Amino acid sequence: MLDNVRIARMLSETADLMEIAQEDGFRIRSYRNAAASIESQPESVLEMLKDPSKKVTDIKGIGKGIAHVLTEIAERGSFERRDEILTRYPPTALELLKIQGLGPKSIALLWEHYRVSTIDQLEALCKEGKLRELPRMGQKLEEKVLRSIEIYRRGAGRFLVSYADEVAAALCDWLGEVAPPGKIHVAGSYRRGKETIGDLDLLVETTDAPAVLERFVHAPGVGEVLGKGTNKASAQVGGQNLQVDVRALPAESLGAALQYFTGSKEHNIALRTRAVSRKFTLNEYGLFREGETVAVASAKEEDIYHELGLAWIPPELRENTGEIERAEANTLPALVDLADIRGDLHMHTVESDGRATLEEMALAAKALGYEYVAITDHSKALAMANGLDEKRVLAFARLVQAINKEGHLGIHVLAGIECDILRDGRMDLDDEALAALDIVIGSVHSYMNQESPEMTARLLRAVENPYLRVMGHPTGRVLLHRDPFPFDFDTVAGACAKNHVAMEINSSPERLDLHASLIRAAKSRGVRFVVDTDAHLPRHLGNMKFGVKMARRGWLEKADVLNALPLHGLMKAMRRRPS
Repeated sequence: MLDNVRIARMLSETADLMEIAQEDGFRIRSYRNAAASIESQPESVLEMLKDPSKKVTDIKGIGKGIAHVLTEIAERGSFERRDEILTRYPPTALELLKIQGLGPKSIALLWEHYRVSTIDQLEALCKEGKLRELPRMGQKLEEKVLRSIEIYRRGAGRFLVSYADEVAAALCDWLGEVAPPGKIHVAGSYRRGKETIGDLDLLVETTDAPAVLERFVHAPGVGEVLGKGTNKASAQVGGQNLQVDVRALPAESLGAALQYFTGSKEHNIALRTRAVSRKFTLNEYGLFREGETVAVASAKEEDIYHELGLAWIPPELRENTGEIERAEANTLPALVDLADIRGDLHMHTVESDGRATLEEMALAAKALGYEYVAITDHSKALAMANGLDEKRVLAFARLVQAINKEGHLGIHVLAGIECDILRDGRMDLDDEALAALDIVIGSVHSYMNQESPEMTARLLRAVENPYLRVMGHPTGRVLLHRDPFPFDFDTVAGACAKNHVAMEINSSPERLDLHASLIRAAKSRGVRFVVDTDAHLPRHLGNMKFGVKMARRGWLEKADVLNALPLHGLMKAMRRRPS
């Protein structure tokens, strides 16, 4: 089913195609504005179209023309403007937009001069040295595009966890018609909290496997059915063709199946080796003593680990990186939980590049049960995001003081900023402006191609600023799109610990930065963390669960996370350091 996010994506992609075709800028902006408005609209646009008492033109950015487009989408899943432009440009042209360094105008030039519309064609062009011959392009861009193609290829067949989450939720709802609540379990790398996944594994407890599998293959969004047997069916689901495997099984073997299909492969091999050493056999059906056919444990995961002399190991730790030894010694960490989070410390509003007001973001956080929230719009270096200068920062700090004094929002608001770390490591705002704020997040948004020594020096200088409280998305990675920028992580992490600068675990599904291994490395050096969403819309606040998963994969406990503190504890941690 088309939801608001998919409709917004369709409009945005059409705007990209229109820009490639060099069409009127006003019309392109109207599509982009409509896409942004629809994505942030809490009510389903398709449901609004069905309701005579409602008008989609009441949504900001939706005029009569776009309203007609939405009606077409509701009727047939596409619209005339999109169909027409796709007769001139192949759909593969949109794939080129995933390559860093290329925008719609560059893709138009590629099409005009070389009829390039695929990644393979683009790669061949770069290797032949022909990209540099086009206007405003050169050898450096050619090299950048080739690196980006390599990153894109490495991610081929991988999906963001947010997409998998969306598909899993829809399928669980659909299968809920034939499986009681609590009987559908998502396993695999999704359950372990990996930042990207290759496929999705669903286990369904049932006594009627044919009914479950038959309903699955007829679920909305199911494309090619790859196979269907007596207890398993596989199909490609959704617009991105994510492979989903559904296994129907009796309750008595659920624990063994859940353990087996959760993985990781390395963890399972180590666990099976341990089982053999204790004269057991472990497989997806249960844990068996040698020569016996009745399982010692199968219905519950906990029983399997217990019989092997281990404490139950949370799925996020199952990577064979020391968790089995710690489970044997009963010294596994008490991992931080989503319920421990008391506030979100990184979000944007309409004052920079967000899509909601301060009040809307704060009230959305309150609805999640948070005690506090930090508004951290961009600083002035990000001119395209309408970043705040010193004057606006001081006015913002005064506004937040007034809001908290009045107390009408029912949640404490912290005045913050996501301040750019400039090329030389200086902060983008002067000390007077930073001193007026409750929290300063320092982030790199530019000059990410610096060599490691230069980037390391840049970050170390930033960490020395006495007002910096959090290093935002510390490695700069964008999943499936951009690798982390190079720097000496151990040295920077050590400096963060020394200067009481927390490192961010950014919950945005496109980032999930820091990576689990780096979280563990930073924790070993005494670093503390904040887990936040970098939200630009109220619904983005729900991404906190992905960041908490990363924190758990990094073996973090509640005490490691600053925004698991009550407000008074957080404010103490955020106090200015002596310069």
